[in-house]
Amino acid sequence: MQAPEEWINKYKGQFDEQPYYGNNGYAATLYPKSTYAAMVSYLDAQVGIILEKIKALGLDDNTIVMFSSDNGATFKTGGFDPTYFNSMAGLRGTKGDLYEGGIRIPFIAKWPGKIPAGKTSDLISSQIDFFATIADLNGQKKTNTDGISFLPELKGKSNDQKKHEYLYFEFSEKTGQIAVRLGDWKGVKSNMKKNKNAPWEIYNLKSDEKESVDVAAQHPELVKKFEEIVKKEHTGAQIKVWEFIN
Repeated sequence: MQAPEEWINKYKGQFDEQPYYGNNGYAATLYPKSTYAAMVSYLDAQVGIILEKIKALGLDDNTIVMFSSDNGATFKTGGFDPTYFNSMAGLRGTKGDLYEGGIRIPFIAKWPGKIPAGKTSDLISSQIDFFATIADLNGQKKTNTDGISFLPELKGKSNDQKKHEYLYFEFSEKTGQIAVRLGDWKGVKSNMKKNKNAPWEIYNLKSDEKESVDVAAQHPELVKKFEEIVKKEHTGAQIKVWEFIN
């Protein structure tokens, strides 16, 4: 964790915190909580500078700005404690997990006159959709992508928005994990490096977004469906140490 000293100084004394000496990887910091708060504020300020510049150049109405995280907040390490700032808002897991806390991320878009202000969307989407969306914005053909343009949703035309039948996730780090999002249903498999036939955990995210009640035993039809999706979507890793399914 690193931030300009003047930004860290804004938060010193506001938290009960102990120095982190770099004994668990990452750079040392005397004020870990203040540094994290400073990182968030500093990023916010930098985005503000960019937006103000776009407006000053007279490009505001002709510029779409899309802002997103790449994963959930990092696990407790390097002096950072994700639970202190409630970084996942109670969702299960952190960066590196395929539970919602690791893969459900913020996305904000701004385009004056085109995207309705103050609106929220529950469209199930992924960053694989960015390429298709940008191609759609530029009137270019979308080739060789599993992404679906979410431009109609951005412009408030939900009736014209195509949707994913499902989303498939695969992550070789930690224990070897896969996950499938199918409507309100979510399937997760962990520990696959040790057990390729590890059992599915299944959650209904509409009623259980924290993934606390595994209902796999009650839904063998979903287990079968998820296995079919994995068989269809998995591609062998070119780097052998990343392969944990085949």
